[in-house]
Amino acid sequence: MISVAQAVEGIVKHKPYLSESLAAGIINISALARQIQEEVEKLLGKPVNAGAIVMALNRLAPYLQVREQVQLNKLLNNMGDIILRSNLCDYTFKNSNTLMDCHIRVLKSIARRDEVFYTMVQGVFETNLVVSEIMEGMVDEHFKEEQCIFKKNGLSSVTLKLPKGNILQPGFYYCIMKELSWEGINLTEVISSTNEFTVVVDNSLIDKTFVVLKNISRK
Repeated sequence: MISVAQAVEGIVKHKPYLSESLAAGIINISALARQIQEEVEKLLGKPVNAGAIVMALNRLAPYLQVREQVQLNKLLNNMGDIILRSNLCDYTFKNSNTLMDCHIRVLKSIARRDEVFYTMVQGVFETNLVVSEIMEGMVDEHFKEEQCIFKKNGLSSVTLKLPKGNILQPGFYYCIMKELSWEGINLTEVISSTNEFTVVVDNSLIDKTFVVLKNISRK
């Protein structure tokens, strides 16, 4: 049987925005206790006094402050290189049985062109493709029989090389997205792998985006 403190910690740590606000001391503890009371009672299988939840939250806040500072900042301070690419074009195609053949034909044509930016992400119903604008004519030709849902030119990207362990840290990506959101930066696409994180934005936002991402490790 878990304790009230353990139940409260489990709820809070899976909600990064809540954890951050609690650590910063900018949240109404009593109101939060009432809000999560039902969830705590479900975890414990019995009624729980709101006062006990308030006490657990008050004890948890200093611990969260230290944890956020030590774990998150350690990862953010170990960010790798930042890579910028400009003059990109973004496509979204409806998935089909022939779509992969189109990719193969294009990839064969650019196999020895290292300077070309080409990323493909296949979803359940549609596939996203971000390429250098010099590839636009080739993509339009090879994909002409496919259904293009979306196309946008005049884009740039910023790629972050992420530190190892980023996937094990709750709230890691939240910290990055939060900074971009606070600065009013609209993201056209987000592309990620285990150790890379790329955002695609309008050319007019690339300078601002670069500065925000570059300064994350200094927070």
